[in-house]
Amino acid sequence: MNPHPLDNPIWESLASRHRSLALRQHDAARYPPDVAPFLGVPADGIDATASLEALVPHGDTVLLLGRAPAEAEGWRLQQLALLAQMVCPTRIAEVDGPELIELTEVHRADVLALTALVYPHYFRPRTVELGRYFGIYQDGRLAAMIGERMGMDEYTEISAVCTHPDFNGRAYARRLMAWLSNDVLDRGLTPFLHVSHENRRAKELYERNGYRIRRDIPFWSLRRTDSNA
Repeated sequence: MNPHPLDNPIWESLASRHRSLALRQHDAARYPPDVAPFLGVPADGIDATASLEALVPHGDTVLLLGRAPAEAEGWRLQQLALLAQMVCPTRIAEVDGPELIELTEVHRADVLALTALVYPHYFRPRTVELGRYFGIYQDGRLAAMIGERMGMDEYTEISAVCTHPDFNGRAYARRLMAWLSNDVLDRGLTPFLHVSHENRRAKELYERNGYRIRRDIPFWSLRRTDSNA
């Protein structure tokens, strides 16, 4: 049986939709550090040391989903959590609200300021190159945003769902989630996302918007700890 692409989303995304961005060696591939901190390997427990050494500088940390290499001297592999991987198989009810706009290069400073405030761990200066991003402006400020991150032939990951604290309680995230999820479905793709089980507020938001847990998926950090020059 062929493995499901969502069981190894980083590797599959770098091998397909984001092939042009991939930094790749034989047994590993990663996004450029200023795009995303993610790295993938094709299978669990493989010895990918040589490939990793070519991709990960000394002292750097990368993040993996679903599959992880064998532990090796000079590397620290740590499972951070089991995340809920959720999919949205059918259209969901739209939510009325302010105008949505596509975020472009002219909005980059606002995007980086908002993500630095409420989504700081995974958003980098070039993350917006991974897909389309949309936002809601109020009073001249980026109040909420959403975007597309990883993707394969049949799937698109929904990511960076965030609202500025000054605009909480206005259902902006629900509006963005419903609109983008339906747009992805209308394009013949299935939206998916990842969320911590501990982030109950976000998980409940996604469940209210038609997302269902597909599986728990392991989430790791891998740090290069050797000190060889």
